[in-house]
Amino acid sequence: MPVAVMLGRLVLAALCSGLIGYERESARKAAGLRTFTLVGVGAAVFSVVSIIGFDGPDESRIAAQIVTGIGFLGAGAIIKEGVNIRGLTTAACLWTVAAVGMAAGSGLYVLAALTTAIALVCLILLKRLE
Repeated sequence: MPVAVMLGRLVLAALCSGLIGYERESARKAAGLRTFTLVGVGAAVFSVVSIIGFDGPDESRIAAQIVTGIGFLGAGAIIKEGVNIRGLTTAACLWTVAAVGMAAGSGLYVLAALTTAIALVCLILLKRLE
């Protein structure tokens, strides 16, 4: 895979996940721009590595581990305060930006962009409906 293609995939992952992170930062959430960008880029790197680094059935194993690992990271963002639970949206967003990073890293550029747009609609427009 040419370096320009790898760079393009990583930059797309950074931009898309950064947009979602910026929204969370604007909402004054604990996980924001840097966290979301790093999760998206990290997932993209793991995806690129799985594509060019392994032959055979092992390629999909890395993707499965990304999903599990980000689920664990998201669980740490959920906090129970009395009868209230906080952090569920942040956890869901972390999971989503990992998926965006995986899509970008796998070369599914349109999927990464569409998922980012849908996530932003959910975060911005649906918040107003609540």
